[in-house]
Amino acid sequence: MATIFSKIISGEIPCYKIAESKEFIAILDIMPLAMGHTLIIPKIEVDYIFNLDDATLSGLILFSKQIAPAIEKAIPCKRIGMAVIGLEVPHTHIHLIPLNTMDDINFSRPKLKPAERELAEIAERIRRSI
Repeated sequence: MATIFSKIISGEIPCYKIAESKEFIAILDIMPLAMGHTLIIPKIEVDYIFNLDDATLSGLILFSKQIAPAIEKAIPCKRIGMAVIGLEVPHTHIHLIPLNTMDDINFSRPKLKPAERELAEIAERIRRSI
């Protein structure tokens, strides 16, 4: 069965897209830890990051490296943190999270619930910064 990310990639479910290539997509997390929290997802559906072939794994990191500076320009923060958890959705993805404190990347904290207009505005600011 297709994951929620595969449904987003195929256009079945809407998203706040930041960037897309032939192999990867960057979207805003709609329940972020911090505003600007972005997910980097390979278009191939593989559950566990270390089961990706080497080319896809390195491409995922390099695509993330292109997106992180744009987030940092668009969202005031000290740096961009990166996390791979892999338990919540069985489709590899990287979290890029604007950080001002170590607690900003604490996944046990309650998630933010931004309005749709806030998400659209943040996505546009990040896209303009790429």
